[in-house]
Amino acid sequence: MSEGSLLVEVEGAIATLTLDRPTALNALDAGLRTELAEAIGRLDRDRSVRVVVLTGAGRAFCAGQDLREEPPPGMPRPSFTRILRETYHPIVLGLRRLDRPVIAAVNGVAAGAGASLAMACDLRIAAESASFVLAFGRVGLVPDSGATWFLPRLVGPARAAELAFVGDPVDARQAERIGLVNRVVPDDRLVAETRAFAERLASAAPRALAYTKRALNRSAETGLVEALDHEAALQGLAGRTADHAEGVRAFAEKRQPRFRGE
Repeated sequence: MSEGSLLVEVEGAIATLTLDRPTALNALDAGLRTELAEAIGRLDRDRSVRVVVLTGAGRAFCAGQDLREEPPPGMPRPSFTRILRETYHPIVLGLRRLDRPVIAAVNGVAAGAGASLAMACDLRIAAESASFVLAFGRVGLVPDSGATWFLPRLVGPARAAELAFVGDPVDARQAERIGLVNRVVPDDRLVAETRAFAERLASAAPRALAYTKRALNRSAETGLVEALDHEAALQGLAGRTADHAEGVRAFAEKRQPRFRGE
């Protein structure tokens, strides 16, 4: 289904969101930002979807904010603070709060807020031709859309500072070495490899994955004692699910479990 600048495809339990402004390297204008936030909200309510894939059309994942974007005629240009709070933050928070795994299939350059968008996903699979550029400094700006929060947690504070201060491109193999992406695959295998990984996740127990994502999100903001307590509470919820009972039966019967999200 096309929504102007965003393609939304649901096949089985996997939803794919494709940023579809290839001639603009999928730069984020107001329309695309609105469509993306709304699509994430709808997927949050669609319990048939177990995994979400985010990718870009053409030769780029996302070039970040569309610097050529102009306000409607007669309207003042909004401040960057307002744009971020009203349009970017709902996207980033939506991806993190979505209680299903989100995979970024990075098919080309991910620059500026496009890199932030990839980092906001739970997992990143990159094509060999992919690259990441925190290009904010080149236009006199500060890394935003969660970049200063995600980057140190992915690559460590010293490496994050270097990438943020200098802004040099990071190719796919380097991104894999420093922990920015989970794996790198040949360009012509990106779709197939991402799909196979998504299907593997889709076959897992949905509520267990949701609780796991919740625990991982919380762990970044709490100490060990709080994390232990939160794990215990979530494990109590998971232990009462039908999926847990099915998993135990499947283990005893030496077969693959059939999880239903119940």
